[in-house]
Amino acid sequence: MKKVITYGTYDLLHHGHIKLLQRAKALGDYLIVGVTADTFDRSRGKINVQQSLIERINNVRDTGLADEIVVEEYIGQKIDDIRRLNVDVFTVGSDWKGKFDYLKEFCEVVYLDRTEGISSSELRCEQRDIRIGLVGDSAILNKFENESHYVNGVTISGVCTNNGSLLAERLHQLPCVTDQLDELLNVSDAIYVISKPEMHYEHIYRALGKGKHVLCETPITIKVEQWCELQQMAKDKGLVLADGLKTAYSMAYDRLCLLAKSGAIGKVVSVDATCTSLQDMERMREGNGPCPWNSICAWGPTALLPIFQLLGTDYISKQIVTHLLDEELFFDAFTKVSFVYPHAVASLKVGQGVKSEGELVVSGTKGYIYVPAPWWKTDYFEVRYENPAENKRYFYQLDGEGIRYEILSFIKSIKSSRNESYIDVNTSEAIIRVIQDFYEGRDVIRM
Repeated sequence: MKKVITYGTYDLLHHGHIKLLQRAKALGDYLIVGVTADTFDRSRGKINVQQSLIERINNVRDTGLADEIVVEEYIGQKIDDIRRLNVDVFTVGSDWKGKFDYLKEFCEVVYLDRTEGISSSELRCEQRDIRIGLVGDSAILNKFENESHYVNGVTISGVCTNNGSLLAERLHQLPCVTDQLDELLNVSDAIYVISKPEMHYEHIYRALGKGKHVLCETPITIKVEQWCELQQMAKDKGLVLADGLKTAYSMAYDRLCLLAKSGAIGKVVSVDATCTSLQDMERMREGNGPCPWNSICAWGPTALLPIFQLLGTDYISKQIVTHLLDEELFFDAFTKVSFVYPHAVASLKVGQGVKSEGELVVSGTKGYIYVPAPWWKTDYFEVRYENPAENKRYFYQLDGEGIRYEILSFIKSIKSSRNESYIDVNTSEAIIRVIQDFYEGRDVIRM
């Protein structure tokens, strides 16, 4: 029996895919189809896959052409599969010609011509054409615009800002550059907001009122009641209101959460996160930038993310200790928050006016996860045990600090009309509740 193997993502399975599978089947007696896992696609930078792994496997199975289906999960697996399954022929589309010649050492390699005029990328572009406007006074808008080019079907329609000096030259060339929000909303389907947190509510309210989807840098608001009002408004209008928190979309962060929840370090009993930076303060002192966000808004959501995603939001008590440089503006140079849970504790340290080691430590009854600074955009972490010989290191590619995956999730939410965000509503609300308590002085000790 002559075995043939081929691989693909098979996203939005179309006639071209089927023709290729038919021709692969004709090369032998038994066809094995490798379907790439979601995590493998992401590690290769293929982020615009629309369907889940299960959906894609079922679509391939429904063609009736595959005698066997395997999941491709890691680089080098093709050689392992060819050896393990006693494959005689490896085949793939001709657009990969020469790329897999190294497999000739193990089996015959055949490149098949693809069907002209159709591709999954083109289908994805036809399905999506979302114009996103940028709102705020932050250099992060430059990163967002750059990362949007990696997501099919996304167009940056313009920018609304009161501080154009922070923008790269390419943003000044956008079709709409204004300081009037309504002008931007008129040419946009959705907006990304990174204005001052105190302005979020107004900007989001106006955008939702005009039927626009919103991706807002966390915290969405600084008051829970405002957050609830906006969430209900978005729901009533069938719009997406999502948190923008890029760390949630970092592959390394995602994997460490899965490991912690799987019991790899036993029961989690402590989460400690530190996030600090002096850059914004230094730029302000030199006259090169506006007054930055305070520490609790700039870094609090990031530091709170692993606490709430690993331990939940039902803590028994908390204490906030803060050093305010400006009590009128609530500008904190440094803030520490401690939580007590029924069977765990957690702490965070954030600062715009101090510097500390920006690491994340998740402690468990069997071991702990250590993420070095800056943990919020790391591509590496370690799982450490009592016996150092058992320690494991994990490396994951970090593309665009997670921003491109954040954009993709937002677009998928708009198209699917369901929440595709990596941050659930309970976590979003809990983050805002802590920040509101900071502003209103609940559980707060001032240094």
